[in-house]
Amino acid sequence: MNVTQQIALVSGANRGIGRQFVLELLERGVGKVYATARRPETLDFDDARVVPLHLDLLDHASVIAAAEAAPDVTLLINSAGISSGAQLVTGDLAEIRREMDTHFWGTLDVIRAFSPVLATNGGGAIVNVLSALSWFASPGAGAYAAAKAAEWNMTNGVRLELASQGTLVQGVLLGAADTDMMDGYDGPKIDAREVPRAAFDGLARGEIEVIVDDWTAMVKASVSGDPAPFYEKITALLG
Repeated sequence: MNVTQQIALVSGANRGIGRQFVLELLERGVGKVYATARRPETLDFDDARVVPLHLDLLDHASVIAAAEAAPDVTLLINSAGISSGAQLVTGDLAEIRREMDTHFWGTLDVIRAFSPVLATNGGGAIVNVLSALSWFASPGAGAYAAAKAAEWNMTNGVRLELASQGTLVQGVLLGAADTDMMDGYDGPKIDAREVPRAAFDGLARGEIEVIVDDWTAMVKASVSGDPAPFYEKITALLG
């Protein structure tokens, strides 16, 4: 898929990576983009092609309403997310559930609502913004890692189910990006603009999985090996 003249919808478009997806779409000549957020009044794009739209991943009614309000979508970008910092064993169970409800159930709800829209409009594509933490866990990010692991394999599952309607489902994985969500992280961070650039370049090549940075490539290469030396390395890198 070439994003030029596509009709896109981006969740979590008011900040961070989601905002960069909208800006990159505009730069590449998108026909229209529904920029969604829980508070659409916070959206500040100065372009007539941007249509602000309310979408809350934890509110099923808002998901259905968004699909009804955007019947022309050909490209769905699931970028909305949270990071509670909850520990799995001692953390607030409500926060752990909120992570899973957002990244897994909420994203799946959006996909289920928009897959018939994409089918009607010729198949199109879905981009799910994932994380290197889909493949490992880190202290302070246990809930986030578990939720992203679930979202990663959900991405694989819906890809198979939607292939028959001609929908390309892409997973985009990265380490840390320079966004508000990662303000408290002292390690290396990539420019958030690299994420949509890599995703759209991958869509043009028909890639179902895009690895944005070297950190994520290292993590993926380690998955098939003994986890003990990998976690020793991770512990040393993260202090």
